[in-house]
Amino acid sequence: MIILPNALYPYSQGAGTLTVTEPCATVADALSAIAARWPALTDRVLTEQGELRRHVNVFVGEESIKFIDGLNTSVTDGSTITIVPAVSGG
Repeated sequence: MIILPNALYPYSQGAGTLTVTEPCATVADALSAIAARWPALTDRVLTEQGELRRHVNVFVGEESIKFIDGLNTSVTDGSTITIVPAVSGG
C-alpha cells in the first residue's frame, strides 16, 4: 500500500491510498508498479533519471528510506510506503 499526501491526489485520480497488486521487492519496484497506471504521479516523486526528488521523503513503515537503502529499500507483502513532501522553513 502506498499512502500519498494531499498534494498528489490530483495525479492519482483523487486517491489517497494506492494498492500495489504486483509483487515488489523494493520501493523502486513499487513505484514502477504504480507508474504504469499513474505516470504523472511518479513524475512528481522521481526525477527523469529515476532518482527520488529532493523535496520528497519516502518511508517504509516509520523508517525513512534515506537512512536505509534509498529506492533499493526492501519491502514485503503488506508493507506500507508513505510519500511525504519535505517541509522547510526558517
